Amino acid sequence: MTFIPLGLRKELLSSITEMGFTQPTAIQSEVIPFMLKEKGDLVALSQTGTGKTAAFGLPLLQRVKSRNKFPQALVLCPTRELCKQIAKDINNFASALPELQTLALYGGADIRPQLDGIDRGAQIIVATPGRLVDLLRTRKLQLFSVERLVLDEADEMLNLGFEEDLNFILDEVPAEAQRLLFSATMPLRVRRMMETYMDAPHEISVGERNTLSELVEHQFMLVHAKDHYAGLRRFLDVTPEMYGIIFCRTKADTQLISDRLNHDGYVTAALHGDLLHEEREAVMQQFQTRQLQGVVATDVAARGLHIDDLTHVIHYRIPDEQNTYTHRSGRTGRAGKQGVSLVILHARERFKLDRIEKVLGKTFQQIPIPTGIEIARAQLHSYLPSFQTGNLKLDELAEKLARVSSSENVDAGTLRKLQKLVAFYQVTPELNTEPEKVKPRPKTAGRISGREAREMHVPRDMTEGMIELVMNLGKRNELDEAGLRGLIDVCGSSIELGRVNIVEMQSYFEVPYPRSHEVINHFKQNPAEWGGRSVSVAFAGNAKVVTGKGTKKRR
Repeated sequence: MTFIPLGLRKELLSSITEMGFTQPTAIQSEVIPFMLKEKGDLVALSQTGTGKTAAFGLPLLQRVKSRNKFPQALVLCPTRELCKQIAKDINNFASALPELQTLALYGGADIRPQLDGIDRGAQIIVATPGRLVDLLRTRKLQLFSVERLVLDEADEMLNLGFEEDLNFILDEVPAEAQRLLFSATMPLRVRRMMETYMDAPHEISVGERNTLSELVEHQFMLVHAKDHYAGLRRFLDVTPEMYGIIFCRTKADTQLISDRLNHDGYVTAALHGDLLHEEREAVMQQFQTRQLQGVVATDVAARGLHIDDLTHVIHYRIPDEQNTYTHRSGRTGRAGKQGVSLVILHARERFKLDRIEKVLGKTFQQIPIPTGIEIARAQLHSYLPSFQTGNLKLDELAEKLARVSSSENVDAGTLRKLQKLVAFYQVTPELNTEPEKVKPRPKTAGRISGREAREMHVPRDMTEGMIELVMNLGKRNELDEAGLRGLIDVCGSSIELGRVNIVEMQSYFEVPYPRSHEVINHFKQNPAEWGGRSVSVAFAGNAKVVTGKGTKKRR
């Protein structure tokens, strides 16, 4: 089936043909005819990546009146990235209709150009709830002429806390306006909004709600808790063509993992809510133009990131909810292209994957942790295809690679990178692939609490001028020395760490005595998380500082 029978005007058909669209998706086939013919409300349920923007954008363009410069259609969406992407797509659809204007209104950017756009006039407004409420309250924009309101990704807008803003906006839109709600899921809050603000809406549900794309291969890799990052690194090394998103739970984890990857030679960037608008724009531009191999992102920050040719989605931390997994994995396997969704987890998290598999009715494929020789062969095949690896071992590959000249179809930089990688895996032990055994906690009457353990801790002989602090994270939280240093680095510039001792549930470390209160107060005033647990730092139980004049207790 083509777009022609759907009833779109020839200018729109011409534009989408130039954009490469030849056949409508299932959601487009049902929504477009309804919006072109009907005036009643609509609820459309369809999973991420099924072409919803064209489904509502094309009929909006066809039904607005070009001579009227007041807003006739309003599209609400959860994030500024999605807002800009929808406005861009609708403008592309209208390339043969220059008299039709679309304006994006979103926060985190200079409001003056947006106010100028309102003054010039636009038939279609695409907005985020927060910025739109600000404009309505200051009377910079009015919605009396809106005839159609689209709520795109309504479930996500409610998840992000926009319920009050949405209620305010819905009250501002004329009661007779057509209301169209698009969502991947139908939680109770979305249904309550539908019942309050919509009049007997027609429902369209394409496929099973919140299901997984058949174009995505779902995998998992089981690692020991301490090997999470090492497992990620090995997977990236064995998959040099990877172009995708690595999901973390918290902003702190996102920045930390991105920094570690860049330190280890990968080209990534962090994408989280603390970035300035200009910083985020730069990351998005670099990622879309493939200057970055991947972005390390939180779920909220990745909303609105729509790239059709992502090869992988990697869940560095398995999400607790099936809906979150579905939204994440839907970032790949788009536009008819295959994709991979990989979960990295350890034995104590396996129950979460079992639960997701049960809800989705899907069995995930376990992949082995890549070995050093597998990684070397994959890299050589990708960057030096003429290099014959045969059954050579790592040592033999290294010797043979040392004799390769940079003139043999490979530049000197790439050759050095390959030599360095092979040398790294020559001396790096393989990760233990045996299932990790979860140690039962001893049930003894004399067991002490973590607080008691800290109070009873006897500090080692301190380095002169240093004092020992304790952090409430340890090996059980997968914290290593690099991770600890990354957390302390955000406290201030050039905080020197002395000796570090990471045990099962705490980490002890030395800092210069004059900076100790700075570190402790930083985590009190700037809450941070590691692996979903809040970070706290205190003086170790009987902490003392050694000075040139002797030993004194800290105050």
